[in-house]
Amino acid sequence: MLEYKAPIRDVKFVMQELLDCESHYQHLGYEDASTDMVDAIIGEAAKLTEQVVAPLNQIGDQQGCTWTDGVVTTPDGFKEAYQQYVEGGWPTLSQSEEFGGQGLPHSLNISIAELFSSANHSFAMYPGLSHGALATIEAHGTATQKQQFMPKLVEGNWTGTMCLTEPHCGTDLGMLRTKAELNEDGSYSLTGTKIFISAGEHDLSDNIVHIVIARIPGAPEGNKGISLFIVPKFNVNDDGTIADRNGVSCGSIEHKMGINGNATCVINFDSAKGHLIGEPNRGLKCMFTFMNAARIGVASEGVAAAEASFQGALAYAKDRLQMRSISGVKNPDGPADAIIVHPDVRRMLLTQKSIAEGGRALVSYLAQLVDIGHAEKDESVKADAETKLALLTPIAKAFLSELGFECTSHGVQIFGGHGFIKEWGMEQLMRDTKISCLYEGTTGIQALDLLARKIIGTQGEVLKPFAKDVRVFCQENMDNAEMAEFIQPIMAYAKEWHELTASIGAKAMKNPDEIGGASVDYLMFSGYVTLAYFWAKMAKVAQTKLAQGTEDKAFYQAKIKTAQFFIQRMLPRAKGHAACISNGVDSMMALDSEDFVF
Repeated sequence: MLEYKAPIRDVKFVMQELLDCESHYQHLGYEDASTDMVDAIIGEAAKLTEQVVAPLNQIGDQQGCTWTDGVVTTPDGFKEAYQQYVEGGWPTLSQSEEFGGQGLPHSLNISIAELFSSANHSFAMYPGLSHGALATIEAHGTATQKQQFMPKLVEGNWTGTMCLTEPHCGTDLGMLRTKAELNEDGSYSLTGTKIFISAGEHDLSDNIVHIVIARIPGAPEGNKGISLFIVPKFNVNDDGTIADRNGVSCGSIEHKMGINGNATCVINFDSAKGHLIGEPNRGLKCMFTFMNAARIGVASEGVAAAEASFQGALAYAKDRLQMRSISGVKNPDGPADAIIVHPDVRRMLLTQKSIAEGGRALVSYLAQLVDIGHAEKDESVKADAETKLALLTPIAKAFLSELGFECTSHGVQIFGGHGFIKEWGMEQLMRDTKISCLYEGTTGIQALDLLARKIIGTQGEVLKPFAKDVRVFCQENMDNAEMAEFIQPIMAYAKEWHELTASIGAKAMKNPDEIGGASVDYLMFSGYVTLAYFWAKMAKVAQTKLAQGTEDKAFYQAKIKTAQFFIQRMLPRAKGHAACISNGVDSMMALDSEDFVF
């Protein structure tokens, strides 16, 4: 069984040394978010995740959730752990003080969320979805809706969900059939079925607030006719108290590959009372508030998986004796050397470490951009942050979930045959993590969003602010000999990023399928270059600390060596993606559909 330890030192490094969160918070008016406060919150989160949440991870996988006549029971210990989570004030951390929150920055909350996800992916999903529901209601709800639903969601006694998918309708939301008919009192009556609803029914909270897309009769076809509704499990009085049971029921729970401790539900709406959020037929725009928040959360799940798998694999690699090192005996008193001496094991461990730590930097940076969007008074600065967020969110979601899954595969591989055995916990990490590549938009969908809608759709304008940051950093460090091994490759790849963007745009004018053919490779190329930039920045911080005579030499030296590994062994993967883009879409589309035979 894995023993999770919160990576407190690295979380603080990213927040405080790389991203200077104290100055960031003070500038935005988060005066309570001092270094001492941040340290205390991270420390308490570490205790809760290590001592309470992590020990339930394997239990949740083995027991799963149970469904009996519409009632879902979570695994042993989940309810008690969630109560501790609520009593500790964790749901309130980054929520508005107006509705009972602590008003702390989103970036602090996302750093804490990673710890919960590493400790227990299934458990973390229950409160995780509430943040998206809250963001949606706060951004688009009426004053009455906010007073009705937000206080209890903020304190965690109610939880939230996102209800999009239907049996015939996944990515193509315009095909939805759930209907919403206007009632005399101004509410709506919703009828339909949603599937794959994470935390759709459970025994952890007093009420569950579903954010649901549906179509009002007479609405335009397709995405232009989607409206958004709040549909609670129990109806809610104007003063926010619970009323009668609504027409919402759980028809079944899915039997899944992983995340068994979280109930993935079929939810039936039978003339359920719902409340319109925003304007009729503009629901998809409102829904993206939820989805964008969720996508950053999924990026963090990729980081969390890489971290958890790295911890398990590292401990095993130091302990497991197999064969002798090809460069000479390293453990003369034992029958064999520890497997960590073998280069291929080192390759896998460093891949895990570089993705966990590099991904943590990227996600924390995205969360700071969200802070700016919430609290920055300078509209030009806010607009710049929103443009960077638009570019980097699909990259982070898809790239980090894919690489997080790869890292869990490496974890199984390092354990060898034992990795395939359930008691060690490594195969569970792999099964649990695969969902992160799928929900909130698959890798292919994120890639199309990035390349078609954002890059091609803006004629490359969305890329410019972040590309400028990369260019300025490289120019500032061009004459630094210690940084040359990082700066020169990044400059070359950044130039190629620009060239690939232009070439895809030119090809797409002749054949639009070139966009779909290039999209995933383009996103992965973008991901490697983006993470290389953050690794270079971390190396610079580490070099500075070492030059200043820090006592924590081992930590900073490890940062530089891991940065070197990423630049030398991970970044070159981007070349393969570039080659695939350059080769075009023709070979993908050469076979007609009827030619696919077996």
